[in-house]
Amino acid sequence: MVIKLTGKNVAITDALREQVNKKVGKLEKYFPADTEAQVTMSVQNYRHIVEVTIPFNGLVIRAEEATDDMYASIDKVLDKLERQIHKHRTKLERKLKNGAFKYDASAFGQQIEPEEEQPRVVKTKRFPLKPMTVDEAILQMELLGHSFFVFTNAYTEQVNVLYKRKDGNYGLIEPEYM
Repeated sequence: MVIKLTGKNVAITDALREQVNKKVGKLEKYFPADTEAQVTMSVQNYRHIVEVTIPFNGLVIRAEEATDDMYASIDKVLDKLERQIHKHRTKLERKLKNGAFKYDASAFGQQIEPEEEQPRVVKTKRFPLKPMTVDEAILQMELLGHSFFVFTNAYTEQVNVLYKRKDGNYGLIEPEYM
């Protein structure tokens, strides 16, 4: 696994680099050797944030954790990633290398118990997609009180998703068709 480590407002020491390589390296059993893991470490107002993103075969596995200690954030984010992998193991097993899940033991913290019932789609909603600008979509989303809004972008004529970020700003998802 290729681990790319970056830091924002934090100096990446050899000890931090070694800890990340050791912990993220344990995820190697789930992915081929050439899979890239992007690890971003940052400090904001005494919060130590670790974000790990692993793009793989058109799928993105991502987790973020913030604590008051960088080493604790590393441990927690990897626990979260492993929970995601185990939760979606049947879907991921088709994409990940064969035999990746032959052992049920967790590589990190506690043992993860299999869930009895998986979440499922219980409601389908249909609505017309009116072409609008991003500013109109923001206004519409705010009027509805939603945290995201799907619309047709009037300029690109593509379906976009507008969402409210944790920092209070907005994010825009624009598809790239392959």
